[in-house]
Amino acid sequence: MANGEVASSATAKYLQIAADLAAQIKSGALPPGAVVPSEAELMQRYGVASGTVRKAVAELRTAQLVETHHGRGSFVRSRPPVQRKSTDRFRRTHREAGKAAYLAEAEISGGIPSVTVLFVGPTAAPPEIADRLGLPAGTQVLARKRRYFRDGVPTEEATSYLPWDVVKDIPEVFAENPGGGIYARLEEHGHSLAEFTESVRARLATKPETKALALSPGAPVIHLVRDAIATGGRVVEVCDTIMAADQFVLDYRFPAHD
Repeated sequence: MANGEVASSATAKYLQIAADLAAQIKSGALPPGAVVPSEAELMQRYGVASGTVRKAVAELRTAQLVETHHGRGSFVRSRPPVQRKSTDRFRRTHREAGKAAYLAEAEISGGIPSVTVLFVGPTAAPPEIADRLGLPAGTQVLARKRRYFRDGVPTEEATSYLPWDVVKDIPEVFAENPGGGIYARLEEHGHSLAEFTESVRARLATKPETKALALSPGAPVIHLVRDAIATGGRVVEVCDTIMAADQFVLDYRFPAHD
């Protein structure tokens, strides 16, 4: 068999496996939350190599039918991605209600949200963060690092950086739970927020990110960096966020101004 025919046959095989598993998922034979048969099981069932099985499972991930967690295996999706509505999530009314944006969004999507605080304390501002804050690199800032979960699965890790002179007299932001989010606490102390800007890019997860978010090797992440800008024009927080790409839909709305 010529090389082209071999490649074509391999492609057809992994697509056939993906189609078979997709049919089982859609029929309910593999219900939401069920474990997808292991790589070894699928290799034996279909008489194929491990690479073919991996391509088939990757095809199911692309179709958002399964999700793979490092060290645990692949599972049939039991819930839709979190709908992250950037035009709505930072409304002042939400801050006044005292519920953090991620917790509200995850609940709406049908999941049980939770958050683990990994670090709160002084740190030297990395160069790119310092630049956004308008500070010299290495200036002391307050860092708040959190990991977010839905139904016990890590979906996002975020680190907020705040200028030390802004927060040093706001004791709530040094606590693990600032009580309804740091934006509400900033506004209580006179730092009224005027706007937010976000830079978003997609890339492959690094090894530490793969471990932190229980991702498959080579899985994509969304890298989002947000500036919170006060009415005087000063950036009072930079939030550097890594999100599991298959767990979120980013929803934006723009005015059609000239």
